Amino acid sequence: MTADPFTVHRGLLFTVAYEMLGSASDAEDVLQDAWLRWAAADRSGVRDPRAYLVRIVTRQALNRLRTVARRREDYVGAWLPEPILTSPDVADDVELAESVSIAMLTVLETLGPTERAVFVLREVFELPYGEIAEAVGKPAATVRQIARRARGHVAARRPRTRVSRAEQQAVVERFLTALETGRLQDLMEVMAPDVVLIADGGGRAKALKVPVRGAHRVVRLLGTARRAGRPPETAVVWLNGAPSIRVELGGDVLPTLVSLTVEDGKITRVYVMRNPDKLSRLDEPAELSR
Repeated sequence: MTADPFTVHRGLLFTVAYEMLGSASDAEDVLQDAWLRWAAADRSGVRDPRAYLVRIVTRQALNRLRTVARRREDYVGAWLPEPILTSPDVADDVELAESVSIAMLTVLETLGPTERAVFVLREVFELPYGEIAEAVGKPAATVRQIARRARGHVAARRPRTRVSRAEQQAVVERFLTALETGRLQDLMEVMAPDVVLIADGGGRAKALKVPVRGAHRVVRLLGTARRAGRPPETAVVWLNGAPSIRVELGGDVLPTLVSLTVEDGKITRVYVMRNPDKLSRLDEPAELSR
């Protein structure tokens, strides 16, 4: 018996929706809507089920993106993507791991809905311009222009260098050891001078509402947080294709998750995710594919 194309391509469809929305819960809602449309469709004229399904998911994700964009304007404090648990082998596909990283999803948030869809479909999934044009409802020539503009926008904001899994893991472990032992000088040594810390509590958990910039300020903040209570329980976990940190704080029902961006052996971004609405879907790794 031939497997249903939706089941076969579900990992791909989830990845498309997640990269467009930065939210696993919204991506799952989009897939549910897409499944209902697929189940009700007349498939006799569908020559390429994969392209057809990507088109459905893209259109549904665009509709959802325009809705949540208005909701995010009223968000309390900084908005960060909803993290997902991933298996370590996701990092073997460098392009995929980079595209779902917290750093990249944060950059994608600065694009408009159509720009984001075009960038994801072209740069990550390498779809032909004609297929993208059908998915976003724009002429192919316009899609080419949007892709060029979005590519330049992202290139100016994404991390400057790619880091190997081994280097990322080594820096994460150095950061974790320094945090656990309270050695602030060791923390300073692993930070870039212009490091930025961004925290997301969404008004649901205590978190800074504005970014903290500079190694001295970030290290002082981390040292103060550590001294505020008993030492936290920490562990390395794989989030969004990279080793990250799970922090268990006394009194919190859900963990705090920390994702680090590393460039040239130094931490340039610290993303602290505390909004409990975004931390309840970490039971098993998400299925991702390109």
